Amino acid sequence: MSTTTTQTAKPTESPAAIVLPVLILLFGVFACSTSVIMIKASEAHPIVLAAYRLLIASAVLTPVFIRVLRREKATYRVEHLRRSLIPAVFLAVHFISWAMGGRMTYAANATLIVNMVPLVMPFILLLLLRERVHAREIAGTVFALAGVFLIGVSDYTLDPALLYGDFVCFLSMVLFAVYLALGRRNRDFSNIWLYLIPLYWMAGLICLVAAVVMRLPLTGYPATEYGLLVALALVPTIMGHSILNNSLKYFRGQVVSVVNLLQFLFAGTMAYFFYSEIPAPAFYLAAVLVGFGAWVVLRRG
Repeated sequence: MSTTTTQTAKPTESPAAIVLPVLILLFGVFACSTSVIMIKASEAHPIVLAAYRLLIASAVLTPVFIRVLRREKATYRVEHLRRSLIPAVFLAVHFISWAMGGRMTYAANATLIVNMVPLVMPFILLLLLRERVHAREIAGTVFALAGVFLIGVSDYTLDPALLYGDFVCFLSMVLFAVYLALGRRNRDFSNIWLYLIPLYWMAGLICLVAAVVMRLPLTGYPATEYGLLVALALVPTIMGHSILNNSLKYFRGQVVSVVNLLQFLFAGTMAYFFYSEIPAPAFYLAAVLVGFGAWVVLRRG
């Protein structure tokens, strides 16, 4: 008597299922990169800018929150709302410092420095999540940060007057890294909007209170200024930050932080067309290194 052994084939993911999250993440990075262009065009105080940006985004997304909450009410608790508070504080201060620093240096440099998150992300992930980076992630990070070093040295050598703006962007980067790491830790929410929309509301209210306390003008801006505020809310906030946070459900924290470095490539290209800012020669080699580093970590992620 012969016996037949039947093996069950392992299910394989379709190419679309693998590539689509990567494309969505890249689109989110591009959406975030548009913020520096709009910030440079805006004349509103950085605190007012951050307040409007967050509150408009929150208002637009509130119907989504209500709809999702009705569906997920059984799993949403006050504890979930509290967990959005600390990330909201970091996001509010990041947006304010980012708006300040983004106006004090070149668009490409500001975007690059504020997204040097891979430099500090491994330590923050280890501290908050006990998540260690893997060998391929380290290799990709080294290539990406080599590009950061190149563009940084070029910036400091060519125009020392930009150093203060670069330093403000660096502080903003650290705040952004903590914000992303907290998003990674809170990836267990049943729906991303239950985490993000209260976060946006609280961060916006923090900025609004700061603006009122400092007696900053909240109205009286031209129509073009309000148009920029709406665009900041819709593109880099709703599209960009929301996609980055959602991607943290599917990619490890270090992978998202390295891919996010590609913002400087998008921002530098847009700044060339909008503000005639010609990047330093090091910008092009840095773009190659950061792009290669992103490809390496994506293969691992």
